[in-house]
Amino acid sequence: MRILPASMIIHLLCFIDRSNIGNAKVLNRDEGDSLVQTLGISNQQYLVALMIFIVAFTIIQTPSNYMLKQFRPSRWMALMMFCWGVMTMLLAAVQNFGGLVAVRFLLGAFESGLFPGQVYILTFWYRPEERAVRIALIVACSSLGGAFGGAIAYGIGKLNGAHGLEAWRWLFLMEGAPSCVAAVVCALFFPDYPETVSWLSDEDRALATRRIQGVASLGRDRITWAEARATLVDWRLYMHYVAYISNSVSFSSNSLFAPTIVAGLGYKGLDAQLFTVPPYAIGFVVTVIVAWLSDRYEMRSTATACSMVVAGVSFIVQGALPPDAFKARYVFLIFALSFSFSCIPPSLSWLTANLRSTGAATLAVPLNVAFGQLGQIIGVYIYKDSESPGFTTGHFTNAAFLIEGAVLITALRFVYVYRNKRLDPGERRWRL
Repeated sequence: MRILPASMIIHLLCFIDRSNIGNAKVLNRDEGDSLVQTLGISNQQYLVALMIFIVAFTIIQTPSNYMLKQFRPSRWMALMMFCWGVMTMLLAAVQNFGGLVAVRFLLGAFESGLFPGQVYILTFWYRPEERAVRIALIVACSSLGGAFGGAIAYGIGKLNGAHGLEAWRWLFLMEGAPSCVAAVVCALFFPDYPETVSWLSDEDRALATRRIQGVASLGRDRITWAEARATLVDWRLYMHYVAYISNSVSFSSNSLFAPTIVAGLGYKGLDAQLFTVPPYAIGFVVTVIVAWLSDRYEMRSTATACSMVVAGVSFIVQGALPPDAFKARYVFLIFALSFSFSCIPPSLSWLTANLRSTGAATLAVPLNVAFGQLGQIIGVYIYKDSESPGFTTGHFTNAAFLIEGAVLITALRFVYVYRNKRLDPGERRWRL
């Protein structure tokens, strides 16, 4: 009851600080006071600022997981939180394109290790069949962060001009400060490993260790070169990584362009911020339900593939509908966003369930998320302002990647089924 609520709050703050640039882009645009208008940057320069975040995110992820193992999760995560909170607040002070890119790069560097680190930490606490719902609750905080972010931006938009500052500057200041405060709490109270936490009795620590032995990592385990090498040359893991690229395209584009897409549906001004809330709120519920089903019925691959198909079809419908079919397109935006998010927890739970050493968990989880950044880079460029309000390129590109990912997930499932058929009785089976 300690690790999960803390992880959810931390991820919520992280997502808000990462994606609030999408709100800042359109906040008070009708008054000429949006981020893009104030800094005088072009749409192409705005996309570069989004992409540079992902570059830093990709480079730092895997080393960050190693540092988390070396310096204890509570200390490393607290340091990352404090630094990304400071970077978010510094965004309020940028005056030009160069400043925006520099701070966004540092923000990406400090946020990069959080999500793979959280998934990695869960492998020390929970058995494979217990992870998908917990990963879902963490990932669903992205949906919750999107909902809160839209609502917060709606309120802060009314501060435009207060003390001589545009509302988007207030947005960065007010959303960055909580991360800095929470970092102190994280350093003091976030649990590290079940065998070392002080709030468990000796008997409970022994029980927590015994229940995961043989199916999960232990905090005292060390990474060996043999494990690292075996992980790096295991071809099946690369099928997981490529599939994760496929769902990362829609995750990125939804996170960064939801306010822009909603504005293209006929909602203007601050209403464009407010109407991003329902898709994210519904996405939270859908993500948790899909993850619970995937764990309850041991159907992680099926849940992932089905979610990708539903999201893909929803994007196709959005792209095919007439540009002025606002209500219908808004409904399918909710379906697309919800199931784009819901395919992530079961896919990550499936990956971690089939990792059989501490070295594999240390490397494979951040490598999986790092590969996903290739998809996020694609997601940055597919929603073009020139195609508003239809955004056909964005919708059809998301659909293509999601359908391709569902096919790949299905093929990978057959690989594991084939391997299980070749196992002797009593051998550890591959999870599906």
